[in-house]
Amino acid sequence: MTQSLPNIAERRTDVLARLNAAAKAAGRDGEAITLVAVSKQQPQARIDAMLETGQLVYGENRVQEAQTHWQDHVGHVPGLRLHLIGPLQTNKALDAVKLFDVIETLDRPKLAASLATAMDKAGRRPDLFVQVNTGEEPQKAGVLPDALDDFIADLRKTYEFEPKGLMCIPPMGEEPAMHFAFLRQLATRNGLDALSMGMSHDFETAITFGASHVRVGTALFGPRG
Repeated sequence: MTQSLPNIAERRTDVLARLNAAAKAAGRDGEAITLVAVSKQQPQARIDAMLETGQLVYGENRVQEAQTHWQDHVGHVPGLRLHLIGPLQTNKALDAVKLFDVIETLDRPKLAASLATAMDKAGRRPDLFVQVNTGEEPQKAGVLPDALDDFIADLRKTYEFEPKGLMCIPPMGEEPAMHFAFLRQLATRNGLDALSMGMSHDFETAITFGASHVRVGTALFGPRG
């Protein structure tokens, strides 16, 4: 059943209240934390309802699905910002650069090269986050922590990219706080300020450890499907 606008609005109000309470407890300004509404796999009616609440920042996992969700809104909704938060294939780099304002999953030299070429062709430079595989999980995307410093140095030297920050997805079943603290340490070491971390079940913890962006799906939209 498609959720109604009042339910969507109530969910967003609740999430924002939790975000602001967590920020206040951490001595931070909640206005400085970006709520990224994760709209992947959500029915269009729920996305449109969320737009009606004034939510302007959204996260998508796949380029093609994002094109379907947002083709009628890009250029027509002032302030709309789209984040790619899923793995990006090099052959989709140009489409991603054309559509997204932020790409959070830069994690390998080949992708950096493809994005540089795509940016030159499109005349557009989305903000970039480097995804870090903090748990060193073999099945998960992201730069391994030991390789991060060299990777960022290469982005700056070879492509003249200045990453906005770092992103991580902690392993399931592990305490997320240790991963959030680790990501903050890695960002500080590389002179980066922005941290995209925390989802529906742990975004308050992420805020405690300095998240600048939290990626929230289920708590905002309800279960997918």
